[in-house]
Amino acid sequence: MLDMSVVILSCIILGAGAFFVVVGAVGVYRFPDFYTRLHAAGVTDTMGSELILLGLVLQAGFSLIAVKLIFIGLFLFITSPTATHAIANAALTAGLRPFLSVRAGTASPGSDRSDQE
Repeated sequence: MLDMSVVILSCIILGAGAFFVVVGAVGVYRFPDFYTRLHAAGVTDTMGSELILLGLVLQAGFSLIAVKLIFIGLFLFITSPTATHAIANAALTAGLRPFLSVRAGTASPGSDRSDQE
């Protein structure tokens, strides 16, 4: 009975992780500019990968594989937000400005969409 509940719980967690990854992919496709796409990818990638690794740890049980998965999770928990921040900072330093709003007429300076009003 306990084994079946662990399998069901791990399947639910794996499904939730897959959901976050798919939502992040849709966000990358649907959002209008680099920074919002980067935000969608960064947040959902971290959450999705952590949930998937947690589900795999539950399925692995108490073993060396579970310890390795936990170390991978800790590594991703630290490096994924750091990499997202570094990419956003590099884009801002290179001169890529956020696209604010074409409809309101407040497109940011340097964007190629400012003349579409």
